[in-house]
Amino acid sequence: MSSYLEANARQRIHQLLDEGSFKEFLPPAQRIVSPHLAQLDTPVSFDDGVVIGSGTLLGAKVLAASQEGGFMGGAVGEVHGAKLVGLLKRAIQDRVDGVLLLLETGGVRLHEANAGLIAVSEVMRAVLDTRAANIPVIVLVGGSNGCFGGMGIVACCANAILMSEEARLAMSGPEVIETTHGVEEFDSRDRALVWRTTGGKHRYLLGDCDAVLADDIDAFRHAASATLQRCRQSSAELTLQALESEHALLSKRLADFGQLSEPMDIWSDLGIANPAALPMLEAEAFMQQVSSFRLGER
Repeated sequence: MSSYLEANARQRIHQLLDEGSFKEFLPPAQRIVSPHLAQLDTPVSFDDGVVIGSGTLLGAKVLAASQEGGFMGGAVGEVHGAKLVGLLKRAIQDRVDGVLLLLETGGVRLHEANAGLIAVSEVMRAVLDTRAANIPVIVLVGGSNGCFGGMGIVACCANAILMSEEARLAMSGPEVIETTHGVEEFDSRDRALVWRTTGGKHRYLLGDCDAVLADDIDAFRHAASATLQRCRQSSAELTLQALESEHALLSKRLADFGQLSEPMDIWSDLGIANPAALPMLEAEAFMQQVSSFRLGER
């Protein structure tokens, strides 16, 4: 068993894809770095915090990107975003079987301000363009930094999201919410509350992700392959019907749970008999117990 959480970006992408199949685009030797960081006298990374390239996943031809949470929390700047956009455009050009995005990020790189915001918006458009070309985009989240900010929106633009229970997914991070609305709104130091609110288990129950996996790269590998095969059995494009269904799901969520602030109360309202036991369940046991309780599937 190899921990997804503890691995770095290159370890994840090499171990996720078939052995020896990964070929990196724009590797560190080419020294493609952010010009903005240099102007601010801030340390740079020769891959700008994201690894991109091609490979195979159990024989399927894929392109993949893996964000490095150890560099600026995986935050997106101009070059980082351009690498992601280029990868997605290459996917359309090469007609690959799918794209895998291994996301670990706090969102936009504040050092690059507008350039980072524009980069994230371009990534969103590229994801939707890739889907419109009938190429599935699968997001994997399992790093210690979670997936927040604009890249949290990018994740939700994909065909599917796979998470470990250690993963987190949201628009705004706990510290951001606490800073803007006060500790009474969200105490970022309450780690149990943070994971109950933004963690993989809660996201699965709300219908925001497709599976909760063990913290194991091999588990992500097989789940990604199965999800890719499932997505390829129908059109990968985001349709108006699917968008309207998502809006209906969000409206139902607000109507059902808008007055609740404790995730366990939401789990109870979903019909789970002993919600307090869920945080202690291993991923496989959790999936077996709650597979019939997801919002929108009742």
